[in-house]
Amino acid sequence: MSVRTFTPAVRVGNWNEDISLDKDLLKDFLAKREKGELLIQKTSNLKKSVLQKTELSVTTDGLLHFGDMVMLVNPENAVESLSNTSPVSGNFALSVNPEESAMHTTGHLTLPCGISASTNIKSCARNSFIISSVDGSKIGEPLYYGQNFALRTSEGFMGHLFLASDHKTFGKSSKKSYLQEVSLTDQPSYQACWQIAYLDPQLRMEHEGFPIPANTKVLILHSKTNQCLAVLRKHVLWTFFGKEQEISTHTFLNAHKVEENENHWIIVTGNPSDEINTMFDRPKPLSKIK
Repeated sequence: MSVRTFTPAVRVGNWNEDISLDKDLLKDFLAKREKGELLIQKTSNLKKSVLQKTELSVTTDGLLHFGDMVMLVNPENAVESLSNTSPVSGNFALSVNPEESAMHTTGHLTLPCGISASTNIKSCARNSFIISSVDGSKIGEPLYYGQNFALRTSEGFMGHLFLASDHKTFGKSSKKSYLQEVSLTDQPSYQACWQIAYLDPQLRMEHEGFPIPANTKVLILHSKTNQCLAVLRKHVLWTFFGKEQEISTHTFLNAHKVEENENHWIIVTGNPSDEINTMFDRPKPLSKIK
C-alpha cells in the first residue's frame, strides 16, 4: 500500500488527480451539509425530535382518562435511599430507547425499538405516552381499576407505537436480567394490553371498577401474563442517551407478599398552574410524604 508523502502543493506524480479528488470531497461535504445529511447533523436532529418537550394532559377532576398524555415515573423509595440499600437512587421515567442507526435512514421511530428507564423526568417525546382504549371506550372517559388499556407513543416522529410484552422464551428476554421483555410494537394486540391495580393488596379488590386518580402510586399489570411493569435498578443499559436502567415485566414481592418499589409507578399529568413542570414536581404536603 502506497502512502502519499507529499501534498497536492508539491507537484509530483498524479498531482492533478489529487487536487481534483480533494475538490470533489469538499463539494460532496458542502452539499451534504447544505441538505442536513451529515451524520453529526442527523444525530443532532434526532436528539431534538426525541427530546422535544411535550404538554402532558391536565386533569380537572383528578382522574385518568382515555386520550390523556401522561408520563410514567418509578419514584425513589425514601427508606431505601436513606439506608443506602438501593443500588441506584432517584426517580426514573419509562422512556423509549430507539435504534439510532435505523432512524438515520427513515427519519422517524422504527421497529425494533426498546424501552428503558431514564433519570430525565421532564416531559418529552420519548417519555410521554397516550392512554388508549382497547374496548371501545371513548376519549375523555375515565380509566378504571382492572380495565384493559394500551399505552402508545404520539403521532408523527414517534410512530404511533404500542408498549407490549410477552412471556419470556429461550430466544427472547430482557438483555441483562433475562426476565420478561418490554418493547414497542406497531400492532395493537393482547400483548399490548395493560391494567392498573391499587397499590395496597388488602384494599385491591374493593377498588376494582372505580376510577383511577392521577399522580398516585399504582401498579401496572400486563394483562396477558399478569406480571407488573418494573424498573430494574441493578441492571444498567448503555443507550444513545447515556446510562439508563433496564425495564422488565416482573412482579417483585417482599416477605409479606407485597409488591416492592420496583413495581411502583406514578402516572403523572400536567400541572395546571405551571406550563414548565408537571404534577410530580409540585411540593408534597408533609402529611403525605412517606
